[in-house]
Amino acid sequence: MMVVPIVHRGAPTLLMATAKEGARRVISADFVVIGAGVVGITVASGLKRRHPRANVLVLEKESRPGLHASGRNSGVLHAGFYYSADSLKARFTREGNARMKEYCKVKGLRVNRCGKLVVPRAESEFEGLAELLRRGRQNRVDLEEVDEHAARRIEPRARVLARALYSPATATIDPGEVMQSLVADAEAAGVVLRMGTRVLGLSERGVETTGGPIAHGYVVNAAGLYADRIARGFGFSESYRILPFKGLYLHSSEPPGAFRTNVYPVPRPGVPFLGVHVTVTVDGKAKIGPTAIPCLWREQYGWRDNFHASELAQVVSTGIGLSLRAGFDFRGLAMEEMRKYHRPYLVAQAAKLAEGIDAGDYTRWGTPGIRAQLVDVKRRMLVDDFRLEGDARSLHVLNAVSPGFTCAIPFAEFVCDEIERRARGLSTADPLTAAS
Repeated sequence: MMVVPIVHRGAPTLLMATAKEGARRVISADFVVIGAGVVGITVASGLKRRHPRANVLVLEKESRPGLHASGRNSGVLHAGFYYSADSLKARFTREGNARMKEYCKVKGLRVNRCGKLVVPRAESEFEGLAELLRRGRQNRVDLEEVDEHAARRIEPRARVLARALYSPATATIDPGEVMQSLVADAEAAGVVLRMGTRVLGLSERGVETTGGPIAHGYVVNAAGLYADRIARGFGFSESYRILPFKGLYLHSSEPPGAFRTNVYPVPRPGVPFLGVHVTVTVDGKAKIGPTAIPCLWREQYGWRDNFHASELAQVVSTGIGLSLRAGFDFRGLAMEEMRKYHRPYLVAQAAKLAEGIDAGDYTRWGTPGIRAQLVDVKRRMLVDDFRLEGDARSLHVLNAVSPGFTCAIPFAEFVCDEIERRARGLSTADPLTAAS
């Protein structure tokens, strides 16, 4: 055996590597985690806590962690009343909200405990509002039904039609700030981060990367936009493909405190997006959005950024499949979302929720984020819940979309539990995960 140093962002850590005469050195690790987003980092930290003597290695193709959805999300800590009680999202959101707030408190990170109002825009949405209240009670979420006068005391600018729901547990954080702290914790615990290392596939030597092969004990795939592709290299994700959606916000030039709380619409049934809303950021400023614009390839942050012809073909094929037969009007949704590129249209949608929203105050677009939305291509439907597949050698987090950041801490513990079960050859403990 020979000891090979790995250069990474923290203090040097030594991993064991084998070397055969005439062959390239093969680094080895007990656990290899692919992806340094919030799920990958929290899972890696969880594995290191459970197995202190194990080598835990995180591979990330970018120059630093959290450059995609984990660092580009809205910053909202959701309360957990949107999700049906039999879902993994319902199981982890309420707990994740509380634990992320506590983590921020312990680490001295900012939290804006601003709450959220959900307001109907027409009487036809009263039934949807009642369903959210029912789900909130099932999920044991602190949620209040308030009349018009109480709602206006909470947010004087809200347009309220007779009633609304108030969620005092909803809050906002700075996702980049939280990611930096989580990464520092992981490195301090002994997790090794290898940045600028792209996974190429699987071979007899192990995981093939741009930095050479890595022999592994167990692989955890938390690669976000590329989770399905990596999973197929291990024999999984046969029925699933990632369909990327771009989220954009318009930021207000109004001073902090112009809005007191987040103001959301009643979501449309069958559509896994919450609609245009008013978000109060961690520093008290307002932004409106997001869009959910279908991308033509996976990392299409700009019109030509990161273009891949093969991704274009796959995305178009998946989109056509949804357009032909989906559980909702996918084509209509796509066309509506494209209209939100037009700033006056997006402002007009937000103005249905609150008074005094003027296009002159909303001229600056924020940094775009891309939602790695999983699609069941056989059933031609968007997957609304977290989804895992795996066996005794690897586990693949195929779908960890919103509220993935809110859920990260308890969800990572669940993933670690699943790894231990599968590594021992036991079946999954939860029927909601897609076990192989």
